[in-house]
Amino acid sequence: MHTSLLGLAYNIMMTKRRLTEQQARRIKAQRSHSNGEAVNDNEHGLVIARYGKQALIESRTGERLLCHLRPHLESPVAGDEVLWEPTENKGVVTALITRRNVLERPDLQGRLRPVAANIDLMLIVFAPEPAPQPALLDRYLVAAEHIDVEPVVILNKADLLVDTSQRDQLQHYAALGYRTLETHCNQADASDLHSLINGQTLVLVGQSGVGKSSLIQRLLPDASIRIGALSEVADKGRHTTTTAELFHLPEGARLIDSPGVRDFGLSHVTAGSVAQGFREFWPYLGQCRFRDCQHGDEPDCALQHAVTQGVISGERFQSYQQIVASLSQDD
Repeated sequence: MHTSLLGLAYNIMMTKRRLTEQQARRIKAQRSHSNGEAVNDNEHGLVIARYGKQALIESRTGERLLCHLRPHLESPVAGDEVLWEPTENKGVVTALITRRNVLERPDLQGRLRPVAANIDLMLIVFAPEPAPQPALLDRYLVAAEHIDVEPVVILNKADLLVDTSQRDQLQHYAALGYRTLETHCNQADASDLHSLINGQTLVLVGQSGVGKSSLIQRLLPDASIRIGALSEVADKGRHTTTTAELFHLPEGARLIDSPGVRDFGLSHVTAGSVAQGFREFWPYLGQCRFRDCQHGDEPDCALQHAVTQGVISGERFQSYQQIVASLSQDD
């Protein structure tokens, strides 16, 4: 009987390769009960980084090893919980435990790729240099809303400000109800960042060059950010800017650093979801004359009226229109 239960659990894992935490515990219990031996806790792992057809896994005992991925396994990324089995040389990931959420973006071929999983906060970083892209910031805000993650907008490199434009932009997001922070690398400690994190799992996003690595260095002064311990495990000094990495922070918090981008496609998001990603739109959605209003030139558009009245900023509404218009181009 126990053998048949084990076989059933194995078949489920082999065909679906995606388990809830409850299912994972049940399979472990069945394995342990069937052979009279306790299952090694190392079989449950946390994905630290993904490298092609391999993933750097951290076991419950803190051991880190590079594991191969079983064929047809749903693509694991930093932050994922997995089941893995030891092998002679390394290990193999056998199943992905169901995610609470996942941040995704299309690759250059338009295929949707996961970036990070099981996130509580999204820290969206911009800076005076390189010049901020408001549309990119708004795309991240839409993505955060889409996966039900709280966004925090951070103005980094504030010591390089030459005018008030970026600070005004930050204050505008604060007025919309987003948590915000102004910071720079010369601050004495990282207490401002730690107060935001509060033991949660966060993903750090932003265009290339905004200083995300310097923020990590403030949070973890002894961490090897790019070429170091992680890269050595992941094949002798491989450069790590092309993959997301997970770092452990004090008090159980986790930080996932994602690669810098020039753009962030939202082809997987509907126009309606884009509108939901603009908080100031919420009171007006569903108030237009036409149920299928595209918020363009239609008469009695509640959003257009709010823009005319100055309740919604013209810049944000234009950003919304640009994102919606780009959806077909992202496909």
